[in-house]
Amino acid sequence: MALFTPILLLLALGTIEIGRFAYYSIEVSNAARAAVQYGAQSLTDSKDNHGLTLAARRDAPEVSELSVASRDFCACSETPEARVACPAKNCVGHPVVFLQVNTSASVSPLFRYPGLPARFVARGSAIMRVGQ
Repeated sequence: MALFTPILLLLALGTIEIGRFAYYSIEVSNAARAAVQYGAQSLTDSKDNHGLTLAARRDAPEVSELSVASRDFCACSETPEARVACPAKNCVGHPVVFLQVNTSASVSPLFRYPGLPARFVARGSAIMRVGQ
């Protein structure tokens, strides 16, 4: 029992750390999704950086160092997979605006482990068509 207890404690601690990192990754991804849903409501909302950041931070209040970056890009309705500069000119069909939100947060482990980085960066990204 004395030999296996430290090994079991180390395995339990590793499981807790992996669970924490997975939780923060999910939170950061969901924050990107919440921000893009806010911005996709209208063209005005897609330009509202303060509102996008606020929506992301309200969705992930446990993540203290959440950074939010957004950008618009356009596509033509006939070829939506090909990105063009906004405002879209020379489109066959009509131009369609998309919003992309990228979020990231830096998470520290509970303990310092040799051979592993001191911080883990969780990233999230979401793209949605903007209502016009």
